[in-house]
Amino acid sequence: MKSASIFAFPLKGLLAASLAVALLAGCASSKSGEVYSRGSARTVQTVETGIVRNVRMVKIEGTNSGVGTIGGGIVGGIAGSHVGGGDGQIVGGVIGGILGGLAGSAIERNTTQTDGIEITVQLDNGRTIAIVQEATESFRVGDRVNVLTGQGESRVTH
Repeated sequence: MKSASIFAFPLKGLLAASLAVALLAGCASSKSGEVYSRGSARTVQTVETGIVRNVRMVKIEGTNSGVGTIGGGIVGGIAGSHVGGGDGQIVGGVIGGILGGLAGSAIERNTTQTDGIEITVQLDNGRTIAIVQEATESFRVGDRVNVLTGQGESRVTH
């Protein structure tokens, strides 16, 4: 009978979970006013000008791509399958997979959540709009701003 360290499986699971979190951070798309997608480059955008009337901090929810669920399920299933013996390992693997999937999904959402700002702008034409974007640029009430719109997305810039 093989003897395994009690710490071997959790350490492998922790390593796999850390790798999954690093991958998730790379997969998250930016909602910053300063970052453009590749498809937005060299496209025409409409520019409107206006004055900032209100700014408030918001949270932009994280992604739920399924990567966290799958990664967590795999790690949890492997870890759970090392509990007990015989049929207990199967049950442990199934339960570990389910719990790991739930935990992985929550980790993905939390690691990809970002701080954002809701900027209310009164446009020069009299219309008032609000845009939410990542909080990478500072805006104050009274600032003169540009609102760029194209391909179904809008952003506020100075």
